[in-house]
Amino acid sequence: MNKPHKRLGDLLIEAELVTNEQLETALREKKANQKIGETLLQLGFISEQRLIEVLEFQLGIPYVSLFKYPIDTKLLNIVPKETAERNKLIPLKKENNKLFVAMADPMDFYAIDDLRLSTGFQIEVVIATKEDIQKSINKYYSLVDNMDDLLGMDLKSKDKEEDTVTDENSPVVKLVNQMILVGYQQRASDIHIDPGEAEVVVRYRVDGILRTEQKFPKNMLSMIVARIKIMSNLNITEFRVPQDGRIKIIMDGNAVDLRISTLPTVYGEKVVMRILDLGSSAIDLKRMNFHPTNYERFVQMIDKPTGIVLITGPTGSGKSSTLYSALSQLNTPDVNIITVEDPVEYRLQGVNQVQVNANTGMTFAKGLRAILRQDPNIVMVGEIRDTETAEISVRASLTGHLVLSTIHTNDAISTITRLIDMGIEPFLVAASLSGVVAQRLVRRICQECKTIHMPTNREQEIFKNRGLQVDTIARGKGCGACNMTGYKGRIAIHEILVIDDEIRRMIMNNRSIEEIRQIAVNKGTIFLLDDGLMKVKEGYTTTEEVLRVAISE
Repeated sequence: MNKPHKRLGDLLIEAELVTNEQLETALREKKANQKIGETLLQLGFISEQRLIEVLEFQLGIPYVSLFKYPIDTKLLNIVPKETAERNKLIPLKKENNKLFVAMADPMDFYAIDDLRLSTGFQIEVVIATKEDIQKSINKYYSLVDNMDDLLGMDLKSKDKEEDTVTDENSPVVKLVNQMILVGYQQRASDIHIDPGEAEVVVRYRVDGILRTEQKFPKNMLSMIVARIKIMSNLNITEFRVPQDGRIKIIMDGNAVDLRISTLPTVYGEKVVMRILDLGSSAIDLKRMNFHPTNYERFVQMIDKPTGIVLITGPTGSGKSSTLYSALSQLNTPDVNIITVEDPVEYRLQGVNQVQVNANTGMTFAKGLRAILRQDPNIVMVGEIRDTETAEISVRASLTGHLVLSTIHTNDAISTITRLIDMGIEPFLVAASLSGVVAQRLVRRICQECKTIHMPTNREQEIFKNRGLQVDTIARGKGCGACNMTGYKGRIAIHEILVIDDEIRRMIMNNRSIEEIRQIAVNKGTIFLLDDGLMKVKEGYTTTEEVLRVAISE
């Protein structure tokens, strides 16, 4: 603490985190009353995590990650939400006459003095990221207010219960809105509301992994479910059968689509809300993380005027994003593109999209038949689920159409067997199929806390078995930006099987999958495991992530 404090810019240069030129540029670009650290962040010269490390060293103030930090919620009554949001701070704990506060800017002495005068406590400051603090403010302040109101409510009257789930100022309404907001801000793909014997657990699936976020008393389940049903136009009096619905809302200026699914369980109705951010969908094929060889092969497949191109993978593996990216690239004024989907996830300008509706008899097969009478060049079928849809798709590809679709198999080569098992004759599979893309999503290493390591003996053995060599690997040590997981975001790995004349002959002759696989190996096919390991070598993900989703032959 008694060390002479150097200027932040000098410390950043000493740490080799910025250059003299970058610092001079930041000083020129710096606005009035703006700190040099904020300018460096805006210009992209340094990450927030690196800046915090330097501040920690310069000021002798510890850095904390607020993820799973045991915040004393009683202190939230001492520091108003408006004060917390304005000054980007949140109270953590109280010891005697000291109030410990996490701040994004520990050098904001005006805010510290205001807090000392308003609370009467001596203020002790720790550093946290802006994102961490904002997440905690959104999570704790609204949650505490709503929980207190909910636990004190009298719901004996049916009219009162109806008002509770329809009034926009009701604690239940605010609580559900808060759940959705937290899920959106944490980049969750799904929100799970799981009823248990004594409590209700709310979990968020972030980067493919489920984690528990909140727990509520069991008597709140019916109110929460009723509110979600009203928002998605479902029958709130029906709780014995599953229901599906949809909610459209605006979050931070972006259109967000929520797909709602309810399921009766022994402890009550379970609800899953899938979050589709319509404003941030990646529809550029070049941004889909294809290996250069795979990208070239995929583009060649979709550039053909006829044939079937299938994308395979489990639910949540990014198949739809890849399909939409392909359609976006093919979407020109001189072609007629029609899709039949369940549901239509993203709207594409210039593409005719048809929604499947089982209640009216509009199935994939029926929609596909109607599409073929609309003079299409390119047809996209959301999923090949049954023999009828598969047969019509094959017929469409043989009569001069390019057909894009998805199917559920473990890898690209298994798709051939799957189509034959559906009742498609081998010679028709060989004649119609252009290629298959198998896809999985793996978690991307957090760039804020990325560190370089030597590979373990086991990792070296795995790479050697696949004919690859690795000198170093990357891992995330965990930080506030990634909620201490070491991962932030996801990246796709691919396996592309091109159906050429040799493989067509093998399909028509009913040759085994093992023989076809060997031919694919000889032709330089990059399998899921290989593509994943190459992305490990490039520092995008970890070996554990690749082995979690890829099947070793």
